[in-house]
Amino acid sequence: MRFFLDSFLSALGLMTALDPDLLNIVLVSLKVSICSTLISSMLGIPLGFSIAMSQFRGKRVVITVLNTLMALPTVGIGLFTYTFISRRGIFGAFDLLYTQKAIIIGQIFLILPIVATFTISAISRIDSRYRLTALTLGANRLQTAMVILREARFGIIAAVVAAFGRVISEIGISMMLGGNAKGFTRTMTTAMALEYDKGEFVLAVALGIILMTISLTMNILLNYFQGKVSG
Repeated sequence: MRFFLDSFLSALGLMTALDPDLLNIVLVSLKVSICSTLISSMLGIPLGFSIAMSQFRGKRVVITVLNTLMALPTVGIGLFTYTFISRRGIFGAFDLLYTQKAIIIGQIFLILPIVATFTISAISRIDSRYRLTALTLGANRLQTAMVILREARFGIIAAVVAAFGRVISEIGISMMLGGNAKGFTRTMTTAMALEYDKGEFVLAVALGIILMTISLTMNILLNYFQGKVSG
């Protein structure tokens, strides 16, 4: 107990002093996580909307595949992406391996199914009368889509928050594709694993506190805005 308390107090001191290494690690994590979440949202929300609103043969199969992809381990996705961006891979000429771009690509593969599946779920819950009413009032397809998206906005925002929470805390992809290079591709989770292996827990505890704070803040903001608009 004494050991944990000493590590916790030392971690707080490290955070208060705005340690440069600590700040760099946090900034790298936020940069790659935000980028991958934004790109996945721009791709996954339209994809989920199209699947939810369309009727086609094999729709259940597509949804089942997306649900299955949500359960893929990060190490598996990292290995899959590695085969494409390594020097012997199809995209090896672009020199992406062990860069922040490589981490972002891998994280997109990880959370795109999450955003798409949650969007499908959110859209499917909307009463079909919203669509019929909008069409009756003369709305075009784009305007009708916007009405439906507006009604499903909380579910979609929750999908984005869940996706961000997934990538900010993953380690397999960041380690395999980023290489954990200090100052360049070292994220909070990979740094925590490294510090643990070294037997030095102060930085790991500090990063753990920051990681939990970021996740808690995202969920508090989501609940606040949901309650404010609903009220």
